[in-house]
Amino acid sequence: MLNGPLLVTQRLILRPPATEDFGAFAEMCAEPDTMKFIGGACPRAAAWRIWCTLAGAWHIRGFSMFSVIERESGEWVGRLGPWEPDGWPAPEIGYGVRAKFAGKGYAFEGCIAACDFAVEFLKWPELMHSIDPANTRSQALAARLGATNSGPTRLPAPFEDAPVDAWTQSAEAWRVKRKEFL
Repeated sequence: MLNGPLLVTQRLILRPPATEDFGAFAEMCAEPDTMKFIGGACPRAAAWRIWCTLAGAWHIRGFSMFSVIERESGEWVGRLGPWEPDGWPAPEIGYGVRAKFAGKGYAFEGCIAACDFAVEFLKWPELMHSIDPANTRSQALAARLGATNSGPTRLPAPFEDAPVDAWTQSAEAWRVKRKEFL
């Protein structure tokens, strides 16, 4: 049962999380390198609580991160999209993909669709990515999407001590940048 939008790109399907996605999500949560800057690796039971938070946000907020599915194989690639937990510095487009899919351009492709969704459907006036200053791969993706480092920001507990910069761009700047990807 689909409880939200379905976005389709050249290689991906973005849709709300489903029960059958959890095993791959739990595997991603156990990958230390993948999770280094997004809360840290965690066991399956903790991953379940995070998963339910992502899924529940669709009901509570009307948006949340999408499950990203590779069209060719049907495999769960990662999760990305609009995200705004209580106390977050601003609505965010967040992203994370499993190690086996890293470096294939899936986060970039999925983020284009997610940014379009946030600007055109959710009517966000600005896009933000909260990024650890040491996370150069995430910074490169944000820059490729057209965002610039607006300086330090602060996340709510339990992440209040994590260093994080806000990478931002206006909706109008996104629309201009988006034309480069057509």
